[in-house]
Amino acid sequence: MSTQQGQDAKFFQRGKIEEFRAELQAAEAKDKKYQKRKTVLKKIVANITMGNDMSPLFHDVIQCIGTPLLEIKKMVYLFLVSYGRSKPDQIHLVIPSFLQDCNDRNPLIRALAIRTMSYIPIPVVTEALSDQLRHCLKDRDPYVRKTAAICVAKVYTADPRKAERKGFVELLRDMLIDENATVVANAVAALSEIGDRQDGVIFKLNLTIANRLLAALGESSEWGQIYILDSLLRYVPEQHADAEMMAERVIVQLQHANSAVVLTSIKALLYLMNYMDNRRLIDYICKKMGPPLVTLLSSGPEVQYVALRNILLIIQRRPTVLKNDVKAFFCKYNDPIYVKLAKLEIMYRLAREENAQEVLAELEEYASEVDVDFVRKAVRSIGRLAIKVEPAANKCIESLLTLIETKVTYVVQEAVIVTKDIFRRYPGKYEGIIPKLCENLDALDEPEAKAAMVWILGQFADKIENADELLDDLVYSFLDEPAEVQLALLTAVVKLFIYKSQSEVTKALVHKVLKWATEDIDNPDLRDRGFMYWRMLAMNPAVAAEIVLAEKPAITTDSDRMDRGALDQLLLHTGSLGSIYHKNPETFIRNAAGRALIDSPALNANSRAVLVTLARPQLPPMTINVSGPGPVEPTRPQPGEGPNNLPLPTIVESSRSDERDLLDIEGDDGAGGDSGEGYPDGDDDGPVTKAADPYASLGGAFGGYVTDVPQPVAGGGSRGGDLDDLLF
Repeated sequence: MSTQQGQDAKFFQRGKIEEFRAELQAAEAKDKKYQKRKTVLKKIVANITMGNDMSPLFHDVIQCIGTPLLEIKKMVYLFLVSYGRSKPDQIHLVIPSFLQDCNDRNPLIRALAIRTMSYIPIPVVTEALSDQLRHCLKDRDPYVRKTAAICVAKVYTADPRKAERKGFVELLRDMLIDENATVVANAVAALSEIGDRQDGVIFKLNLTIANRLLAALGESSEWGQIYILDSLLRYVPEQHADAEMMAERVIVQLQHANSAVVLTSIKALLYLMNYMDNRRLIDYICKKMGPPLVTLLSSGPEVQYVALRNILLIIQRRPTVLKNDVKAFFCKYNDPIYVKLAKLEIMYRLAREENAQEVLAELEEYASEVDVDFVRKAVRSIGRLAIKVEPAANKCIESLLTLIETKVTYVVQEAVIVTKDIFRRYPGKYEGIIPKLCENLDALDEPEAKAAMVWILGQFADKIENADELLDDLVYSFLDEPAEVQLALLTAVVKLFIYKSQSEVTKALVHKVLKWATEDIDNPDLRDRGFMYWRMLAMNPAVAAEIVLAEKPAITTDSDRMDRGALDQLLLHTGSLGSIYHKNPETFIRNAAGRALIDSPALNANSRAVLVTLARPQLPPMTINVSGPGPVEPTRPQPGEGPNNLPLPTIVESSRSDERDLLDIEGDDGAGGDSGEGYPDGDDDGPVTKAADPYASLGGAFGGYVTDVPQPVAGGGSRGGDLDDLLF
């Protein structure tokens, strides 16, 4: 084989169309063994591989399609796959040859013919393929049947409604009980691809078919096993015993050598665990899932990263899976930065009181590394560890103080940022380190660090003797600071004034800052906050003190956790691109259908409480009738008329459900991802029978602002659900 490959390498040279055409014509005269044609076709295929346009040879190449030699036939079909769709006016010339090959005695040629036809989504080819594909789906040879199964998915992509009318989906369903495991796997793959389309047929399994698929698992190839295991997510157990029985049969696949099979098996187990009530079995499955996940970390960095991103989701849903394996995620010196950052996040997730000392010691080592980004994340992780594990907070504070003493700018700034959060987590406990922070005030040049330090100065202005001097120095560059720092300075100065209202320096300082914020700043957030503070201080300083100095809620680690319903959805995409992005595929893949847990009597109560409902988009049933003539010259509209003297449009059949379908036809992508599906819109205004004048309410648009009367927030029932990347 290697010798043959070495000989074929000489064909990869750029050639001219005229030369290839001349060689093909010359080969027709004296070429009994078809060697000359084979050589020319190899040159043409090599040029196609190199990206050269060989489409002008279409008519010459298809002359070779009748050659009985299989190798030549393969190259001609490869040429047709490349250029068939770009030659719709000439493709009819090869259809008789296609039909002849579909009835050939050789199963390889029959499979080759229908495969090539399915790659050419032209109506005349698709029409000719229909009858032949139906015969091949019932062919006596399993190779032809498994090829035909994949062809159905391609035909469905080209024309979904025709594929449904021809009954191909039903034939695919019947192939799920085929005696050949490869045929079953390909049928599952085709049905899965069809079911993953928003406009596709919904693919569901019952218990009998699911058991048949599991029986074919052992005889299937690695990729066949992946498709079969993935299809188990389309089976909804009605009883706890069914889910437990299937999980016991899937656990064996955790020992597979292929990482994709392992991840897909874990995905199936995580899904089935939502329908179990046997706590002992759930704990056993979690225990069995740990070692395969750790084994994936011995692969290359790319596979490691995929495994780490999936582990990050898994341990949020099932923390016991890797609770004793935190050491497996300690970074190695030669790990790429993206692997190190992913491991760092997992170390924080797995940290608890029992292993906090080990994790802290490891983070301290990372804080002395040379990679700036990695050091920043390590320092921030020390602060997050102090917030998460209270018994380790003292040690974490000592570590942060040691890092601040290094005087390394970026280390000091990250330490200040996390120290602010520690003050909020443990109020009144670690205020003795404030002088140490104030010593490094001049080293802060990043907005987030400077804003954190300003917050500390304002919050503890009554305990810092020279707080007014420090804030006065910072206010000097107020107009040049980023908005984040300006907002922090504004609030800090107001707090300082409340604490030291008798000081003339403080009065002048707050007056200067409020004047800048309300007169010289264009940022509406800053300007509005300045007006709010000014009014509160002018009307009732005592109430202002109660509001501005109100007790802050303690920071917790709950905000680090992903929403449970969104997490259950993402775990249904374990091992896919969605699990790496931590976003549902329908948010970044066009026409992808969403996935979510489906309610059944066996579904756990906790899972049912956060269930996300999927809704497939439908064509809008509404009709909009616009009466009147065509466009006319614009004139001044009369009351009750729209532009151009036309009556305003009237919406017919405007029920609430129809209105939602029309408005959300683009945005409602099958539920579930970042759009926060499953939550009410909260803006139900009832049926719309007549469009009102859009300018009718402009007179009072600014009334709330002028009279300073609080206005209710409209549409508060909706919920945005952008799933932020959990990697910091």
